[in-house]
Amino acid sequence: MSENKYQYYLQALSARLPLGESFDLDARPVRIGGRSGYLYYVDGLSDGHQLQLLFNFLMAVPQERMAEIRDADQFLDTLFPFIKSTAETDIDKILKFLFSGLCPIVLDGLDKVIVADVRSYPQRSVQEPEKEKTLRGAKDGFTENFMDNLGLIRRRIRDSRLVFENFAIGEKSRTDVALCYMKGTADMELVSRLKRSLKEIKIDSVSISDQTIVEQLIAGMQSGKLQRQFNPFPKVRYTQRPDIICAHLTEGKVAIVVDNSPTVILLPVGIFDFTQDVDDYYFPLITGNYLRLLRILNMLVILFLTPVYLLIAEGNIPTPFDMDFIKPKDPYALSIFWQFMLLELAIDGLKLASLNTPESLGTSLSVIGALILGEFSIDSGWFIPQTILMMAVVALAAFTQPSIELSYGIKLIRVMMMIGATLFGLWGLIGALALGLLLIAVTRTISGRSYLYPLFPFKWNELKKLLFRTAR
Repeated sequence: MSENKYQYYLQALSARLPLGESFDLDARPVRIGGRSGYLYYVDGLSDGHQLQLLFNFLMAVPQERMAEIRDADQFLDTLFPFIKSTAETDIDKILKFLFSGLCPIVLDGLDKVIVADVRSYPQRSVQEPEKEKTLRGAKDGFTENFMDNLGLIRRRIRDSRLVFENFAIGEKSRTDVALCYMKGTADMELVSRLKRSLKEIKIDSVSISDQTIVEQLIAGMQSGKLQRQFNPFPKVRYTQRPDIICAHLTEGKVAIVVDNSPTVILLPVGIFDFTQDVDDYYFPLITGNYLRLLRILNMLVILFLTPVYLLIAEGNIPTPFDMDFIKPKDPYALSIFWQFMLLELAIDGLKLASLNTPESLGTSLSVIGALILGEFSIDSGWFIPQTILMMAVVALAAFTQPSIELSYGIKLIRVMMMIGATLFGLWGLIGALALGLLLIAVTRTISGRSYLYPLFPFKWNELKKLLFRTAR
């Protein structure tokens, strides 16, 4: 029976593996305690030092000790002292382990394949995320290494109630995805739904990213295709900071860690969850409240500054005498509305350009961009100084928001308000604002709760924790 198993594993693995075609994949014949066997590994994912130690150990197993072994479980219990090891019979699982950097060992006389963990992934060091820097506090951030990210979370929450559940997603990539939650604190009904949705995800692609997971979860857990595709407001929060994830896990939220991604998904979230930032809790209470208030005020600036100025410039709403200086005095070629529209596109274009600009050229191109959009565009009559100033303030205020996705959701409402103000004046602005608020009101979180919770339904004790920095 064991002989048949040995031949079965060899034939099954030889049929599924491109041995001799892919140079990084190897099957090394070995003799362990007088028995024939094969050791499989992927060069580049397996640690060479650990692999050599494993090979030396297996070659040194005494023949008389090996003669006493009847099955794989006995071999693991008595002769295989490696901590991270298991015995498997499922060929698909064995292949997943192999391509994850583990080392399957097929040995004559054993009923299962021994799998030893000798993986060592190429990775960058743990460092502070560029997008989420803080003045004080921890300076570490998630990386593309799956187990390191879980370790960063476990290091901060040393509690037996913290649970990591593993899933393999993707027909080709078999990407590791971990569902993280605090048992007894998180909504277990939501956890059950998320587990069911993660198991049902079918993606025939190798490009499994955090955004792919989110889109599949939303499609599987929420109805309304039109709102899913055209609603810009984020249903989850993305972060690269372990301290943010750990703080929210202890409050009952759920996190999803995706292998090969330095961004961790936090859910469920409503619009008020984006008013918080890590710096709020690294400063004294009054300073933290000031920073949060400033962030909320900036959100209002992002939303209202350009539409309200458009009404003022067009003379649709009166202004006090001493504020006449903000009205345009010189003639201009384009209307204020189209100036703002072009500047909206130009700023987004500059953001994209900065992402693809080599660091050594960044400063020079920033100066060129400022000159082109500043002095030359004003001299040519395309823009006036006031519109450039307003859009510069809006662009800077947008960087105070921790979520890029929410900033673009607010941008959509701002553009709608400018269109309404241009077509119908003050009432058009109010109507567009009401339409935007309606869009937010009908948005649901992944858990099915209102996006405006705890404002609707109203719960003051929960709301004040989101609007104000409270003592913990």
